[in-house]
Order: sequence, then structure tokens, then C-alpha cells
Amino acid sequence: MRRARPLFLLAILVISGYVAVTYRHQLAEIRRHAPPVPKPLEQGVNATATDWHWEKSSGNGPAVAVRAKNFRQIKEPSRFELEKVDLKIYRGDGKSYDHVLSERAIFDMAEAFLYSEGEADITMGEEEGKTPSPARLIHIKSSGIRFDSKTGKAETDREATFVFERGEGKAVGAVYDPSTRELLLRSKAQLVWHDRKSANPRPMKVEADRILYLENESKVVLSPWAKLTRDNMTLEGKGALVTLDKNGIRQVDTTAAKGADRFPGRVLDYAADRLTLTLNEKSEVEKIKGEGNATLITTTEFAVTNTHSNQVDLDFDATGSESILRRAFAAGQAMVESKPIARPDRPPAETRILRSERVEMTMRPGGKEIDAINTPTPGVLEFLPNRPGQHRRRVDGDRFHILYGAANTLESFRTSNARTRTDNEPRQGKPRPPALTSSKELQARFAPKSGEMIRLEQSGDFRYEEAERKARSERAILDQTSNRITLVQDARVWDSTGATSADQIVLDQKSEDFTAEGHVNSSRLPDRKGSGSAMLSKDEPTQARAAKMITRDKQSLVIYDGNAVLWQGANRLQADHIEIERKNGLLRANGHVVSQLIDQQNDAEAAKPKNAAPVFTLITAPSMTYSDKDRVAHYTGGVFLRRAGLDVRSRELRAYLKDEGKQKDKQESESSLEKAAADGSVVIVQVAADRTRRGASEHADYYVDEQKIVLAQGQPELQDSLRGVTRGKQLTYFAGDDRLLVNGVPAQPAVSRIRRK
Repeated sequence: MRRARPLFLLAILVISGYVAVTYRHQLAEIRRHAPPVPKPLEQGVNATATDWHWEKSSGNGPAVAVRAKNFRQIKEPSRFELEKVDLKIYRGDGKSYDHVLSERAIFDMAEAFLYSEGEADITMGEEEGKTPSPARLIHIKSSGIRFDSKTGKAETDREATFVFERGEGKAVGAVYDPSTRELLLRSKAQLVWHDRKSANPRPMKVEADRILYLENESKVVLSPWAKLTRDNMTLEGKGALVTLDKNGIRQVDTTAAKGADRFPGRVLDYAADRLTLTLNEKSEVEKIKGEGNATLITTTEFAVTNTHSNQVDLDFDATGSESILRRAFAAGQAMVESKPIARPDRPPAETRILRSERVEMTMRPGGKEIDAINTPTPGVLEFLPNRPGQHRRRVDGDRFHILYGAANTLESFRTSNARTRTDNEPRQGKPRPPALTSSKELQARFAPKSGEMIRLEQSGDFRYEEAERKARSERAILDQTSNRITLVQDARVWDSTGATSADQIVLDQKSEDFTAEGHVNSSRLPDRKGSGSAMLSKDEPTQARAAKMITRDKQSLVIYDGNAVLWQGANRLQADHIEIERKNGLLRANGHVVSQLIDQQNDAEAAKPKNAAPVFTLITAPSMTYSDKDRVAHYTGGVFLRRAGLDVRSRELRAYLKDEGKQKDKQESESSLEKAAADGSVVIVQVAADRTRRGASEHADYYVDEQKIVLAQGQPELQDSLRGVTRGKQLTYFAGDDRLLVNGVPAQPAVSRIRRK
């Protein structure tokens, strides 16, 4: 046994060595195949991981789900640092969510927010298997975004871009709250809306310093200012409210607004305290409504039309490529001013200003030119001159209907219960009173090219007034080119000097003369500038009747034609044609002239009762000329004078009339006729109860007051039924008694044949 003990020890040693070798070998194998030892965690890091996933649930399902390629948990402050982040923030229904993708983000477990320093891409309101609503917000891209996992709110103070189904936008600083679906763009905000369904898409650019997009209400609030731009259209205001629908922008409401629509050949500017712009389903402007100090300015190559009122409504026709102004309606102290643009090919017409409580303007096709303007309420239309020769004119009426022709030129207008005022140009440096008219109806027409008024017609109780001059008729027509007014039917003209009535009267406004035709009746007060005579008395008004009457040279020449009758008191002149030159004191009559003069009486005789008939002097002739300067009426062409039993016939006769002043100085009654001088085959017949006298000569003078007749020239002869025949070179006899004076010559003594009883 003792020999075996060493063997046991050796065996133990061998076994131990084998075991040791085997252990070391196995240990080496284990070490060789064992996984690598993890690196030590960085200081302050609790844990790291890859393909990290974290979820938070609510009663309706998941609330927040975060995935990241790499994950690192930080001790202080407690947060997760994530790479390749995929964040889903679920909405209240537990199905739709806002999807955030970011390269790097920090997730705070305690505060439940995620912050992305780098760029983040957010898709809003995703839902498996469903297409998002066209009007809603789709994508947001920005950096420095903070996401609150409790509320889903995302915000950044850096530049952010946005994508909608029908547009895109950008801003500096933004906040989006998915619970209310409100997007706030904090500054330098801009949205661009596209009409993607249109064959001619035209974006609408919306700009403001601050934009609030209310997705649930489909509204966009712009503040503190707003600007919308689309092609040639711009709209600016002090803030705005934009209403959206599935087709894009449908309405814009703004304040302190001004806008413009600019196309070749047409510019439309508008402004108002409050303005509403409405677009159709194709995002084309169909209506603009302005309230409070509303203004519309339409500018073409021909005129600038400015409309101002408390409210202006504009209606447009959408053509697919642009919105064309079709109608403009102004209400509340409306004013429309149309001022022509000076052009080398045409002189400017007057500037026109229309005022009314309500004004409606319709445009010609194309929207560049006015077609018509109507006022359903009383209005005032003014014409303001733009060059010499034009008159300032004003027309008041109950309703106006104004038509325009090509090139925005005024074609015509009409109104009812009209009143007009036309300012006259000064004459010789002195102001002139305006011309005023009124009528039940009024219609005016204008020249096609110049736009100047050429005809103004008024009907229904027409009235006219210019200083002391007045007129009336049933109808009146103003021809602007000749500056004449034609009064038709029951026409009458009067002033402080007299009046004229006729079927028709034509007034010349420049010269103040007129022509009257048809049943003319005229009355004129006496002209006191001359000395006066029995034929043109200073104290008696001149009355006249004729088929036609013409005045010239400011009525200093008056002409009566056709069965003319002129009279002053009992004095009367009748002829086919009568002319009165008041300036020169001449009166001419032609054709069947008949003049009648009555003997004048002084004041004492006029006060006494009279039984005797008045004494008239009646003279007929083919023609007559009277001069007030020498008070002589010259009758020619075969004259016949009759006076108180005395008849005078001759080829011509001069009637000398007395001065009225001399007659009044005397105490007895005297004739208006002072003397009559007859020439050419003179025959004087005096018929009394008991005798007849007939005188003949080539010349005779008849002195009325003395009843003296002087026969001279030729072979004067006096046949007296009581005394026979007397001849001589000159015979003088007195119609009131038996006196007869005979002046013979030596070669031819007087011859008398006395008839004895």
C-alpha cells in the first residue's frame, strides 16, 4: 500500500494537470466564442438602445407612438435623444394622427414633448386608407419644432413651409394645434392657393404679417395687414378674413381696403372702409362689395370714371382667363365723375358728375367701356368745362337714364321733372346771370366723337329764365351747335320790356334775339330813349300781331311778317311786312300798308266828358318808312289818306307827326298828325254836309291844326261845289271856312269860275 501511495499522488497530479489544461483550453474557447463586452455608458447616460419604440395610450386607443432608430436616455434633465424619429400623435378619435418625421429629436418623458432641432416633416391628419380633405393642411416643414405629446401642438419660431391640397405657404414662426386644427403663422406669413382643376390655373397669393388658419371653420385670419395678389389683381387691407371651401378661396372680408385690377386698356381701382370680395367655385372674382367711403375708379384710354358712395357693389363675369366688370351699383350719397382724357385726335368733352342716392352702372362687353348709367332716385348731373366755349351746366331730375357710345363717349340721357342751370360766359368783362329751365321731361343727345352736347329737348310745361328774360312752351329744343332754343306749342317769351307769344319761337342765346312764327302776338313797353312821336309813343306799349316776328341786334331791330298789325293805343299800323329799327328810330312797312293815327288830347281835355267820336287819320299805301329823328312817315307806291271827311290820293305822301312833349304843353286838343305832304298826281277831296271840294296838283301840303291845304306844282286846281273851279300856280284854302288864296304869275294869271247860288 505504501508503494501505491506515490502512484496515487502521481495520478492525482496528472489528473489535476489534465483538468487544469482542459479548463484552460475550455476557458480559452469560451473566451474566444463569448460576445464582446459592452462599452461603458457615457457619464450621465442611463441607457442606450436601437430600434426603440414607445407608446402612450388613452381611453380611445393609442395617444402617442414614437419610434427611433437609435435611442439614448439622459439622466439630467430626464429625456430621450432619438435619431431617425417617427412620431405619431393621435387625435381624439384614436384613428387619425399627425405624423412627424425628423432626423434628430429630443423626447422629454416627464413633460411629454418632443423637440426637433433639425428639419422636421409633419403630415397632418393621416388615416390609414383615406385621402385627406382638399382644403385642409397637409404638410409642414421646419426646424426647431417643439411637439407636445399631450395636446399634439407643434410650434417653432423659425421659418416654416406648408403644403395644402390647393396651395402652399411659408412664415417665420408657427404654431399648430391639432385639437382645434388651428395654424398660427406668427410673422412674414404667406399662402398661395392654386386652382388645380382649372384649365388655366392662376394662383392667389395671400400675404400678411400674421396668419391664423382655422381648419375646422375653413377660414384664414390675416393681421394686422393683408395683401392678396392674383395675376393683375391686387387687394390690400387692414387685416382680412378669408373663407375657404373645397374649391379654394370663396370670400375675403377686409377693412381699410384698396384694390386694383389692371389689364391692357383698362384699370379698375377700388377702395372702402369695409370690403368683401367673393369668388366662384373656380376661384374667379364674381362680386366685390365695399361699404363706407367706397370708391371705384375705372380708367380707359378715353376717360377716368370715379364712383364714390357709402356702398359700392361690383358684379363680374368670369371668362376663364379674367373677371370682367359687368355692373357697378352705388348706394348712399353716390357720385360718379367721368373726366375725359385729352387726346390729339379729339378735343376733350366736359367733365360729367352725376350725384344721386343710388346709381347703377352697366358695362359694355369686355368691361372697358360704360354702356349705361341709371339712377332710380332723384339725381343731379353736372357738366364742367374743360376748354373755352364749353358751359358749366347742371341738370336736376327725378331719375336719370344715361347711354354711352363707343370710346366711353356720352350718347344721350333723359330724366323727368327736370331743372337745368347753364352758366353764361362773361360778356365784355361783366358776369352774366345763368340760364334756368324746367320741364316734366328732358332728353339730351351728344356728338358721337367729341361727346359734346348737340341737342337738348324738354317737354311738358317748359319754363326758361335768364335774368329778366323768361319763356315758356309745351316743348323746347336746344341746338347746342347754333346755341338756339326752339319753343314749340303755346310759346311765349317776355322780359321787363315786353312779351311775345306764338306757335313757335326760336331764341338765340348768344345774341338774345328770337324768331316767332304762327299766330304771333307781341307787346313791348315804350322806348324812352328817343323824343317820341305819335307813331312810336314813349307812353304807350307797342302791340303787334303777325304770322312771323324776327328780332335782331339784341331786339333793336324787330321784323313782323304776314298780316302784320302794330298798334299803340288807338294808333295802328298794318302791313304785310313791318320793320322797326329801335336804335335808329326807323319804322318800315311794305305791302298793303294801312296806318291809323288818333288825335291826341291834353290832360284837361281828357278829363272832360266827351260825346264826340275820336278823330282818326287813316293812310294806306304799298310801302311806308318812318323816321323818329324827324318824325316823318313817308308813304310810297300810291297813297290814300282819309281824315274827318278829307281824302288825299297821291303817288307818295309824307306825314309829319307832332312831338308828344309839345302837345302836352298846349291846353287844347291837337292831332298827332301835324302836316301831310303829298306828291305825284295829288287829289284832295273834302266832303261836308253842304259842299264838296276837290283839289288836284302834283304837290300838296295839308296842315292839320289850321285845316290848311296848299296845292302847288303841275296845274293846281280846286273844284268847289259852292264856288266853282279855281286854278293857279299855288292854291291855298282852308277846309274849315271859305278862305281861298290864289297866287298867280304874270304869264298865267289865276283863273276862277265862281258858281252863284
